[in-house]
Amino acid sequence: MQYTTLGSSGLKISRIALGCMSFGDTSRGFNQWALGDIAAEPLFRQAVELGITFWDTANAYGYGTSEEITGRAIRSYTRREDVVLATKVFFKMHDGPGGSGLSRRAIVEQLDDSLRRLGTDYVDLYQIHRFDPATPVEETMEALHDMVKAGKVRYLGASSMWAWQFSKMQYLADLHGWTRFVSMQNQYSLMQREEEREMFGLLADQGVGSIPWSPLAKGRLARPWGETTARSDTDDVARWVLPNDDKPIADAVQQVAGQHDVPMAQIALAWVLRNPVVSAPIVGATRQQHLTDAAAALDITLTDDEVRALEEHYTPRQPTGY
Repeated sequence: MQYTTLGSSGLKISRIALGCMSFGDTSRGFNQWALGDIAAEPLFRQAVELGITFWDTANAYGYGTSEEITGRAIRSYTRREDVVLATKVFFKMHDGPGGSGLSRRAIVEQLDDSLRRLGTDYVDLYQIHRFDPATPVEETMEALHDMVKAGKVRYLGASSMWAWQFSKMQYLADLHGWTRFVSMQNQYSLMQREEEREMFGLLADQGVGSIPWSPLAKGRLARPWGETTARSDTDDVARWVLPNDDKPIADAVQQVAGQHDVPMAQIALAWVLRNPVVSAPIVGATRQQHLTDAAAALDITLTDDEVRALEEHYTPRQPTGY
């Protein structure tokens, strides 16, 4: 495993992040393809063996059950001090005034609930899952800063928003002397590159690390076009965040993978990893091969000709996932 710091911060992370949206209680009606404790055990053990120390979850994943499973896995298979633990806040957890959004009420309430489910007294990276237009940015940023000062959070991150929104939040943090964001969790893959237009330049300027979600385009870049899986057949999110017909891109990945004699996922991840603003792509593993491919991608160097072949079929599109 390779390691880096998250953006210009001093937080050391593995260059592959374990995406814990793959874990949860399916009886709660979230992600019917998610794995419970027993099925997830080999993946957590493998992550530890591979040196994947950066684990990312969210309060909304499995309506809290992903955090519970992730917390139990830390206690069972590794040590809290050996894991960089990240979670998020924004999406609806209940109907009350603190059940969603980024108000002070919601941030304080939801962080305490996350800490209880995770079985820890702090998280390394606390991320706002989306931008909240209904709450003043000053209220959000001060509340997040207070959580850092209280010792419940070590670093702050954001996710999936317009560049101007992120810039505004960083500016207000600087203006008031509050804690800044060190990471941006945004959608980025060969099938969704709109972050290259404005966000990535902003991140480079601000010293913020990108930790992309869906680097394999919800699995479409991990298998020949037309093949399906249990997840692809039931993942409603994939249908709206990746609406384009991108067969030529998938075909190009398959061709380059054939030249290297490796699975397609390794090529798609190697392309994401070569972007200098990317700190660590998030891999939502449901099979052990997923983590094997992710780790192996770190050792692949793509030629300029291969990069051109992978990129030439991309067309401008609407950003999705905000």
